[in-house]
Amino acid sequence: MPALPTLRQLSYLVELADRLNFREAAQAQHVTQSTLSAGIKELESVLGVQLVERDKRHVRLTAAGEEVVARARELLAAAQDLADIARRAGEPLGGPLRLGVIPTIAPFLLPSLLPPLRQAYPSLKLYLREDLTERLLEQVQGGKLDFALIALPYDTGDMWVRALFVDEFWFVAREDDPLARAEAVAVKAIDPDAVLLLEEGHCLREHAIEACGARGARSGSRVEATSLHTLIQMVEGGLGVTLLPEMTLKAGILKGTRLTARPFAAQAPFRTVALAARRTTPRRRDFELLADFIAAQARASARAGIPAHRRAQPRTR
Repeated sequence: MPALPTLRQLSYLVELADRLNFREAAQAQHVTQSTLSAGIKELESVLGVQLVERDKRHVRLTAAGEEVVARARELLAAAQDLADIARRAGEPLGGPLRLGVIPTIAPFLLPSLLPPLRQAYPSLKLYLREDLTERLLEQVQGGKLDFALIALPYDTGDMWVRALFVDEFWFVAREDDPLARAEAVAVKAIDPDAVLLLEEGHCLREHAIEACGARGARSGSRVEATSLHTLIQMVEGGLGVTLLPEMTLKAGILKGTRLTARPFAAQAPFRTVALAARRTTPRRRDFELLADFIAAQARASARAGIPAHRRAQPRTR
């Protein structure tokens, strides 16, 4: 492999380009003038091209020197970014972190979670990706994501998974639905064939099927929705009823609709929100810190309760 310029040599050249004076450039770099001059000569030797024209009165860059300086500025800036990233990464929940979140969690949890997270960990640079559970876990295993915020039950294989909080399901229907008039709904009273589901691939679909029983729910749904907001529109259009996680109700998903949410009478079905990482992750400390933070925020949110929009009072537990 041929010899490459060093960052120090490039910094000498950029400093000289800014000042066009060897003495001033050397002072700015905290080296002697001879050291700076030797560094630039070494750079010219490595690159095999003259970068600087020198005489007793003037210093100027050659055409090649101008181009090298432009590239050098980019390289030095990138090197500084790299050093900053590494420095922040050494802090608790610092530096860049790539987090995957499933669509039935992201828009309902993140708006309330991210502001206090940024306040608690100001050096954290969070990059988010929303996708289905299967694809997120594949990206975590492949190293493209650090962690994934998912819902259980789901087969996570040998990944490191920590349960964060329970998210109960509520029954959602139009106001004129007979079950919507009850204070609380018995799971066995729901006709599985009337339950509208998300399309294949969404783990919430499997959670709803499990909650209502398998009596025709897996194949009997006449139409399927691509998102929870589409699901809401379908229920409002009279196509059926559905089950929604408590998280979505707290986020106001039913606001502006004519739908009613009712709790279940006993043994409410639920999903468990969890954080997943590959077992070999070097960010185990960050995993635990983020999990602790999300769990604490969930407890605070639970104390706040569900906005009283067209719903029955939740049970005392």
